[in-house]
Amino acid sequence: MSRLAKKPILIPEKVEVTLGGETLTVKGPTGTLTRTFSPAVAILVKDGGISISPKNEILTTKMLVGTTVAHIRNMIAGSREAFVKKLIIEGIGFKAEVKGSELVLNLGFSHQIKMPIPKDLKVVSEKGVLTISGADIEAVGAFAANIRSQKKPEPYKGKGIRYDGEVIRRKQGKKTT
Repeated sequence: MSRLAKKPILIPEKVEVTLGGETLTVKGPTGTLTRTFSPAVAILVKDGGISISPKNEILTTKMLVGTTVAHIRNMIAGSREAFVKKLIIEGIGFKAEVKGSELVLNLGFSHQIKMPIPKDLKVVSEKGVLTISGADIEAVGAFAANIRSQKKPEPYKGKGIRYDGEVIRRKQGKKTT
């Protein structure tokens, strides 16, 4: 069994956890998250904590226990405080702006790229920095990765979209003799 599952997960103040069958709902100040877990894992909510244990001793079930613990911890953390990803847009003429529920990117192509913003995420665009925040860590990460995939940073000048703190290995380019 996973080492993470040996201790119960504590439920902090202002967070409400309900279990209905295999569906766990976490309600907090930043939002409500719901997820259905595998029936091979037993989840118990009691005494201000959540206990997770495998229902049998099969190897795949033991692996699911650690995954379940990680998902529940992320749900609790996201319901308390929103997860944030920052993207930096570098390049002449490269920009992003939020228009209603749509993100419009100008990335040097002949056309603008329009991406619908998921309803549970908040996107803010300021001078070359795009900030994505939300309660669901998977939705925040997937949307940020989708934006970054539109124009990955290139190694010669570093133009493109990169994560805040990401290091781009630069190449030298042509040498003149």
